[in-house]
Amino acid sequence: MSHRKTLLAASIIASLCIGGTLQAQDANQNTTTHKEKVKQLAAITVTGIRDSEAESLALKKDANSHVEIVTAEDIGKLPAKNVADTLQRLPGVNISSSSASEGGFDESDRVSLRGTAPSLTQTLVNGHTIGTGDWFVLSQVQTVGRSVSYSLLPSEVVSEVVVHKTSEASIVEGGAAGSVDIITRKPLEFAKPVTAEASIGAVYSDLPSDTKPQFSGLFNWKNDANTMGVMVQGFYEKRSLQRNGQEVVGGYGTTTVNGQTVYYPNEIGAVLFTQQRERKGGVIDFEVKPTDNLTLDLSGFYSKLKADNYNRNYMMWASNALANGGVLTANSIQNNVVTSGSIAGGTGAYGVYDQISRPGAASESKYLTLDADWRVTDHLDLKGQVGTTRGTGQSPTQDVIELGTAVGAGSSWNMNGIGKPIDWTLGGDNSSPSGIYPQAGWIFGGQGIKVKDKEDWAQFDGELDFDDGALTSLQFGARYAKHERSNPFEVAQGPNWASDWQNPAAYPTDHQNYPGDFNSTVGGSFPTDIWYYTPGQLAQIDAKFANRDPVGRFYFNDIYKVQEKDTAAYAQLNFESGIASGNVGVRYVKTKEDIGYTSTAPDALASTVTGPITGSAFGDYYWNTYRHSYSKFLPSANLKFNLDDQWVARFAASQTMTRPDYSALAGSVSADDLTHTGSGGNPQLRPLISTNFDAAVEWYFAPRGLLSAGVYAMNLKDYINFGNEVRSFKDMQASQTAGHDVYSDYLISVPKNVNGQVRGVELNYIQPIGDNFGVQANYTYADGHASGNKPLQGTSKNTYNVSGYFENKRFNARISYTYRSQFYAGVSRTDTYFQQGIGNLAASFGVQLTDYMSLSLDAMNLNNPKLKYFTKNDVYGKQPYAFYVNGRQYYLNLRFKL
Repeated sequence: MSHRKTLLAASIIASLCIGGTLQAQDANQNTTTHKEKVKQLAAITVTGIRDSEAESLALKKDANSHVEIVTAEDIGKLPAKNVADTLQRLPGVNISSSSASEGGFDESDRVSLRGTAPSLTQTLVNGHTIGTGDWFVLSQVQTVGRSVSYSLLPSEVVSEVVVHKTSEASIVEGGAAGSVDIITRKPLEFAKPVTAEASIGAVYSDLPSDTKPQFSGLFNWKNDANTMGVMVQGFYEKRSLQRNGQEVVGGYGTTTVNGQTVYYPNEIGAVLFTQQRERKGGVIDFEVKPTDNLTLDLSGFYSKLKADNYNRNYMMWASNALANGGVLTANSIQNNVVTSGSIAGGTGAYGVYDQISRPGAASESKYLTLDADWRVTDHLDLKGQVGTTRGTGQSPTQDVIELGTAVGAGSSWNMNGIGKPIDWTLGGDNSSPSGIYPQAGWIFGGQGIKVKDKEDWAQFDGELDFDDGALTSLQFGARYAKHERSNPFEVAQGPNWASDWQNPAAYPTDHQNYPGDFNSTVGGSFPTDIWYYTPGQLAQIDAKFANRDPVGRFYFNDIYKVQEKDTAAYAQLNFESGIASGNVGVRYVKTKEDIGYTSTAPDALASTVTGPITGSAFGDYYWNTYRHSYSKFLPSANLKFNLDDQWVARFAASQTMTRPDYSALAGSVSADDLTHTGSGGNPQLRPLISTNFDAAVEWYFAPRGLLSAGVYAMNLKDYINFGNEVRSFKDMQASQTAGHDVYSDYLISVPKNVNGQVRGVELNYIQPIGDNFGVQANYTYADGHASGNKPLQGTSKNTYNVSGYFENKRFNARISYTYRSQFYAGVSRTDTYFQQGIGNLAASFGVQLTDYMSLSLDAMNLNNPKLKYFTKNDVYGKQPYAFYVNGRQYYLNLRFKL
């Protein structure tokens, strides 16, 4: 009888590799049936770097589509603290440590594939979607994408991760560039009736010079008959984070020097960001087989990241100094930019100081699923799943004060290109609050933000096996999901004018100061020993002086709601004949969208408009709902040739889809009646459809050895970029004058559908050296651009990884270096900015103390990488934008395993 090949079958082959029995495959092994392999090898457990590597390669080789696979090993033998840290070492995978314009931190947060933005990569858990949240406020209300925050996904929960580089009809749509499927452990998969694991440790962060606790634990029980089991897993991790940096916040302003229009850095800031992160949660899974052919599984996951943070930015304020009588002296002008200059004279503040505390900032992700797997006959397998997932991101409070400083004190700067921070000076006393401008600057900051990301779904899958012929099975199924992302409420606080907020004498005089090594860690010469208030003092100041009226200060600009109802059905034929195997299929997807957004005038595009809604100090506004639907057939085909026992060739073609980012669809539209211009989102955006081609050849020259090369191409139809379009709005001023509704044309800057493409090459080399050593190296080249030769977000032309390891029965060690070249990162305010190339060095060491206890040390960011960003435009070329240093982290853990 012929049976389909599955990942389970591949896992069995992997176990044979691990046991040393697959030094070469022969015809006799190919005739071994799936059930016989299961019976023979059910008790084998994968542990260790070498075993994990062998299993991953065997799974990859056996798969009919192009995948990369990471299998779980003993925790602590791979330098990784979340799933993204692990994936960044695979060919074709990039990671970033931020999701909006907040700049990068020290933990990987987003995953992208093959030179594209993170929103084009679908992240799944056990084959289903997962609701996500973001702790940073700009990711909650301004740049709201489709990507998942991996800071909520600790590596401890993973059994294996499958990166799908080519599509199959059976995979949930949403990943135009590919999909990442995180597989968790199941109770009946454990080898022993009782399994218990625990890890107790601590993390030391060198910039804040602080140590925090770490804990994870797992308990699994199953009965002797292997028909019932329960697994409980928990994790609790705290960590102190400090980021030292420099930012050019206000971009580059213009002025005139000797009749020449020149640009100058507006606000150059010394930025100190501190945070306390606390990640906690767990997994619970109950699995039962009431009959031999029926398996039921109830699985739940919960993760919450508490992320209180405090950002201080002490800035030179060139534009305000010039506006208040200051005179600019340009010592050096290059490419119309004053690269070296000074300002003196005048009566205004030469500096501005923002202190922003965000207590209660947090993100959360959870899901609950119920699965049924019914083996109806030897030929028919039916599966069903219902589930719900919720993600939240919240900023309940922002305690903020903005202060003018250094009145008439003078300033200067000297730029050092895009690779080094700007040297700058600011007169006056920056070590104490005595330099506060006689009128405090401002009080701002959104309050009460709680963004919700939720989905409820039901799906049905079937597979019909065939006994004879080239067709091995037919897969089919359907799925319905209701998804919603929304931010229903926000208060933008301002100063309470009835209070004494403008009197410097009303503010505290006691303070703290920046760390003494702040300048030396960032590099460059600029003010040091900068004073700041504590978060508690900021809370007292805002409680006394801020206006947080929920009606008058309601900030409609950040309010949005996107609801989608997605229906999908698919059919996929799997085949195998001689050396050839693969699949061909089609997935049909229909999406109904209700997009709710605000505007300052009624939008003619909207299906319904409510308003004007009055009462907000920010003006009257309208609530618009745009409704539409679209459908698409997404074909896919994967062809694999087992040329011999060692050589595999692959070819694939498909069409894939990604829906537009939420902020692109539902961004608030602002229309200026005087200039008939504006900006905002675009509810008419079409989904991105990517036509993909992939080819690869793989040489498995040893059980732990691989040499492979591949090429890929993605033609991106309806990629989303920014541009201008003419839209009709109700002209409020003209309507008031005319006494009736008058609609006029406005030139609006909005996200627009354009086209794009990515072409790339992937090389991968994995080499075992004797019984105990091994090396890995891979390289990815990606060349991407959008219409008009504009850059694609997230495209690094060059990415490479190099790692080496040693492992015997008692000791293990691994060192890894990852590099990605510069890429277009997005837009901050009006500035298009790029992140420069960056490399990261990590290492792990471990010792097996007893059969049940081991000790490990993970070291992250060992080379203390500096994140560098620059702006770029056609007028003044490349100019420095931001620099950040996050320091190193060291994780020490004692692990127990029974």
